[in-house]
Amino acid sequence: MADDRLKRQLAWLFAPRHDGHGHLWPRWIFLRALGLVFLSAFYSLAFQIQGLVGPTGILPAGAYLERVARAVPGLARFSYAPTLLWLGTGHGALTLLVVCGSVASVLLVLGVWPRASIAVAFVAFLSFIGAAEDFASYQSDGMLIEASFLALFYAPAGFLPGLGKGHPPSRAATFLLQWEWFRIYFESGVVKLASGDPSWRDMTAMDHYYENGPLPTWLGWYVQHWPHWFHAGTAFLTLLVELFLVWLMFFPRPFRVACFVLVTALQAGIIATANYAFLNYLVLALGFLLLDDGWVELAARRLLRRRSADPTQAPTAAEVPRWKLAAFGLPLVCVLYATCADFVLTAAPAPLAWLVWPARALEPFRIANRYGLFAVMTPARYEIEFQGSSDGKTWTPYPFRYKPQALDAAPGIYAPYQPRFEWNLWFASLGSCRDNRWVLATEARLLDADTSVLGLFARNPFPGAPPTSVRTIASQYWFTDRATKAATGRWWRRDDIGPYCPAVIRTADGRIRVRTEKE
Repeated sequence: MADDRLKRQLAWLFAPRHDGHGHLWPRWIFLRALGLVFLSAFYSLAFQIQGLVGPTGILPAGAYLERVARAVPGLARFSYAPTLLWLGTGHGALTLLVVCGSVASVLLVLGVWPRASIAVAFVAFLSFIGAAEDFASYQSDGMLIEASFLALFYAPAGFLPGLGKGHPPSRAATFLLQWEWFRIYFESGVVKLASGDPSWRDMTAMDHYYENGPLPTWLGWYVQHWPHWFHAGTAFLTLLVELFLVWLMFFPRPFRVACFVLVTALQAGIIATANYAFLNYLVLALGFLLLDDGWVELAARRLLRRRSADPTQAPTAAEVPRWKLAAFGLPLVCVLYATCADFVLTAAPAPLAWLVWPARALEPFRIANRYGLFAVMTPARYEIEFQGSSDGKTWTPYPFRYKPQALDAAPGIYAPYQPRFEWNLWFASLGSCRDNRWVLATEARLLDADTSVLGLFARNPFPGAPPTSVRTIASQYWFTDRATKAATGRWWRRDDIGPYCPAVIRTADGRIRVRTEKE
């Protein structure tokens, strides 16, 4: 009797749900959106992966894995750096990684063998993240990996499952994806207050947000010039959404729908005024899981009338084998425990630290993450510019593709594309060269005129021969005011601060070294 009761309880959580409140249509929407997000990620890597982690890139994956192999003994190295690139880190291996991920993304969008497609895309993206060092330290990467891992248990079985009526999602898989959505918002709200940043307390956090973010848009320029009361209102609205409104996820359908509408409008505004790569698109897609079939069918009734009924019936909960319940249940339970423990017990005393070990064990795999966006607002905008010279007197800048540089160039809108190199430079500008040695490595690659690294820029300003010296200059940027924009056409004003990293030079014997302060 007790054994049967336990099985019924497990089946209620982990077996396909058949109670008339399903998520077939929200799942259909989410999985295709997930495929598009993956496609944007791999499309971005197609133009950057060689320059970032290729054999002659800025941070070669091969060199990193060699260091891991020396520092981490035995099989533990594979969990420390979970990547297929242990099998090879050459140009061909990196290209194959991107191609496999891209193909799997397209198949997922088309609804072809969704579980296998998600698995391939997940492994390919994790393989890049596991070997990319500084170019894979973003919360958005963890969001995508966690969402795709959970989607393995959420997606329908079969080669062409269509809507997947024969394999509806379980309560546990549905909840954990909703739980990720909730944590992204709520934990971001908590860290804003916990950080002690006064700008979130006096409602000035948004006053310069649009010009100081990683990669602004031209719409952000206009919004930046709106009055303070608007920016104070958006700061208050952000805290209201993240700390309170998202709790409506746990309420009945009308409240969840209202929550979905409001947070979707918020995400649309963020997408229009800033380029955060695929982050906002993924969070927006996760928001669809607040809905259920009944609500979606109200908007899709005409489409549904054209579809033929799926005669396939899913097995009842009693017919689901125990091994399948365990196979689906244990990973989901581990992720749920790890995410809860990591958030609740972060500041736990030493005797309770062992309770967090599952989160620490899963940390390299990025499937149980902590989130916290914009805990502290950036007070100013700094940029790092690479400059080359053939005579040590005349310095020519390397033009960026997306970052602010030319004062009369309007900031663009290109998300979900993610220029990881330029994105990383924004983070580097907030610290020192000592903390971002990859910037110095980039200088050396430019001195070598490495084609993969030059491909990260808009063009090569030294097409004939590489320069003899490369340096980096730090500058501060501001949006111009309306009058200046009307008179000069300039979107930005700039003040140079000084050197960021020391210059690298090529000596007469062909060697590359860092120039000393006396030279």
